[in-house]
Amino acid sequence: MSAAKLYTPEVLALATSLAGHPYDPAMPFTGQARSASCGSTLAISLRLDKEGRIAALGLRPQACAVGQASAALFAAGAIGQTRARIAEAEAGLCAWLAGAAPLPDWPGLAAIAPARHYPARHGAVMLAWRAALDALPTG
Repeated sequence: MSAAKLYTPEVLALATSLAGHPYDPAMPFTGQARSASCGSTLAISLRLDKEGRIAALGLRPQACAVGQASAALFAAGAIGQTRARIAEAEAGLCAWLAGAAPLPDWPGLAAIAPARHYPARHGAVMLAWRAALDALPTG
């Protein structure tokens, strides 16, 4: 599969949309993740509501367009989500990338579906979910 099928106009547009979610170190929860396969990184800042759901977030990616697009999709669906839902989506995304499950239920993921055929990009796809799990309290 050619890189042109991976870096589609939709993926590139998603990657540029992250400017709407600036990282804010003053938010009460911060986390980070790094892809071992490509070295991409992502830092996340989060604020939760009284029920422990994500109320606001900011992202600071240093990743390829696929990692940035995946982070934009995470941001678009993360508001109102709990740690348990983020963990469920992360596990589903990991299983899908491994070829063991269908595309998980998260808005817009079809845009990055070609990344499944590029194992070197799998870590970048996972960055936002893993950074969020790093940031969110466990109990």
